[in-house]
Amino acid sequence: MDRKEALKALGLTTIGSGLLLEACTQKSEDPSPVVDKDNLDGITGRQDFEIERLKRLREAPPFFTEHEMLTITALADIIIPEDEVSGSASDANVPEFIAFIVKDMPEHQLPMRGGLKWLDTQCLKRYEGLFIECTENQQLEMVEAIAYPTEAAPEMQPGVTFFNRMRNLTASGFYTTEMGIEDIGYKGNTPNNWEGVPEEVLAEYDLERS
Repeated sequence: MDRKEALKALGLTTIGSGLLLEACTQKSEDPSPVVDKDNLDGITGRQDFEIERLKRLREAPPFFTEHEMLTITALADIIIPEDEVSGSASDANVPEFIAFIVKDMPEHQLPMRGGLKWLDTQCLKRYEGLFIECTENQQLEMVEAIAYPTEAAPEMQPGVTFFNRMRNLTASGFYTTEMGIEDIGYKGNTPNNWEGVPEEVLAEYDLERS
């Protein structure tokens, strides 16, 4: 799917399911803001115990296996691919963000691992290969089957739940980076000229400009 389709899909709601994987049916929570895990010494606005906690998280063993990280990277780049405006999710280090978040917020661990296993199982059934071993067309076909909750088949609901979480984490990671902020054209607060209350507002309240 292209960037516009991915962003459109961000607004879709998750349809819960009790099928196949209990791990895939847990409610997704919004991840915490992005943290530069390689530059914690320069963090401002945090107390010492918070910085120490972030350092421990950074130094903790990784949760995901190498295979899982390859799958996460492939999925993230399908959700936010490179285009003429900016790089892809992996260019913005989104997979590393997700790897950090699951250590910071362990409630993501079981749903993510279960969802990745579900994805590989489905690909084995459909294409006789794991997700990262599939062709680009096969990967996109698999993603399309779980990317749109209102259109997905009932048996795909565990994948829908997982993909919603994956998509939310990817978007949260990407759009809290400099690349993501530039991608949406956010300029922040900019100076302007205040010319007072508009005439139509003054007229509505029967007021005159002083």
